[in-house]
Amino acid sequence: MHYFTFADKDATIYEVSSSMNTGMDEILEVKKDISETGDIVQVSRVLIKFDLSYISESISRGLIPNSSNGHYASSSHFLNLYDAKPEALATSQSLFAYPISQSWSMGDGHTYDNPITTEGTSWMYRTGKINGTLWAPQGPSASGATWFSGSALEASFSFDQDTLDVRMNVTDIINTWLISGSVYPNEGFILKRSGSVGNLNSGSDEGSTTELGNLSFFSSDTHTKYPPTLETVWDDSKWSTGSLSPITGSDLEDMVIYMKGLRPKYKEKSKTKFRVVGRGRFPAKSYSTTPSNLSVKYLPSGSSYYSIVDAETDDVVVPYGSGSKLSCDSSGNYFNIWMNGYQPERYYKLEYRVISGSGTADETDQYFDEGFTFKVTL
Repeated sequence: MHYFTFADKDATIYEVSSSMNTGMDEILEVKKDISETGDIVQVSRVLIKFDLSYISESISRGLIPNSSNGHYASSSHFLNLYDAKPEALATSQSLFAYPISQSWSMGDGHTYDNPITTEGTSWMYRTGKINGTLWAPQGPSASGATWFSGSALEASFSFDQDTLDVRMNVTDIINTWLISGSVYPNEGFILKRSGSVGNLNSGSDEGSTTELGNLSFFSSDTHTKYPPTLETVWDDSKWSTGSLSPITGSDLEDMVIYMKGLRPKYKEKSKTKFRVVGRGRFPAKSYSTTPSNLSVKYLPSGSSYYSIVDAETDDVVVPYGSGSKLSCDSSGNYFNIWMNGYQPERYYKLEYRVISGSGTADETDQYFDEGFTFKVTL
C-alpha cells in the first residue's frame, strides 16, 4: 500500500529579508546568494509540515501494521518534492531534513508583496513581526528557525546530474514523532543544506562560498499537480488461494490481464478493492462445463505487482515494489487503494508486472499496460 498525505502548511524563510513571510508562494526554495566580493553569503530554508493524525489513528486501529512495540508502523515514509525549474545546480549536492523544534504559523505572504508581509513565519519570527514570537534561542545567524538534531533526527537526499525531484526517506523522523511526541512534537521538517550560515570557512554547503545553484520545488499552494506529499509505504498483501489453481506453463508465458468490476470513477474518501485476473492468450481446449476463459487462476505469489500512473503525464505515482504486491483470496487476485491519498479530478492508469521463475534460467518478467483507467472525484 502507498498512502499519500498532503502538506498541512509550508513556507520559505529568507535570510536576506529576515521578517518576510512567503506562506502563500507557489514555490519553495533552498538557495544561496553570494556577494561579488565573496564575503557575504545569504541562504533560504524551507519549512513544511504534514498532519500525522490519520497515520497514527490507522496504526492504532491496525489498518497500518504495527511494529513490535505497537507505537509506529512497520512501514517506510518518504518526503516527495517536485522540481520547479531549479537554477544553475551543481552536479552533486545534498539536501537535509530535520524536525523543527518550535511551532510556527504559515502566514499568507508572497515574495513579491510590496510592502512585504510580515505576519507569519520568517527567518526571524515564528509567528510574525507584529506582536509575534521570535525563533529562540537567537544565535549568531539571527535564527533561521530551530530544529532537533542527532540520531534518528536527520534525513538526507543526494542529487546528481540526473535527479531533480526529491524522494527522501524520512522514516526515522516520522517514527520519532509517533513514539516520542511529547519530547519531539511534530512541528514539521526544516529543509536546508548542510552546515550553518555566518561561517565562511566551515566548508559546509550553507557556509561556504561554493556556488551550488538554487533548489526550487512546488509548494502546497501550487496550481500544478505536483504538491509536496508524505508517502507511507507498507506491504499489505495477503495470500489465501482457497481451491483456486495457479496459472502455469504456456498460459503464464503468453498471458493477458483483465480487470473485473473496474468503475470509471471513485470518490476521494473511498477505500476500494480492485480485482485483476490473468489468463492465457490462447487457452487450451477442454471439455469442462466452464469455459476456460472464465476459470479464475491465481498469478505467482510475491512477484505479481500493480503500478499506478498519472494518465495524463505518465508520471509514476505508485512504483512496482514491496508496497504494491497483489493479494489473493478464494475469488482471485486483488489489491486495495485508499483514494483519499490521491488528487481529486485526476485520471489514473493501472499497470501490472508479473515475474515467474525468479532466479532461474526460465525466468520471465512481463509488463502489462492495457489502458485500465479511473478518475478520483470529490
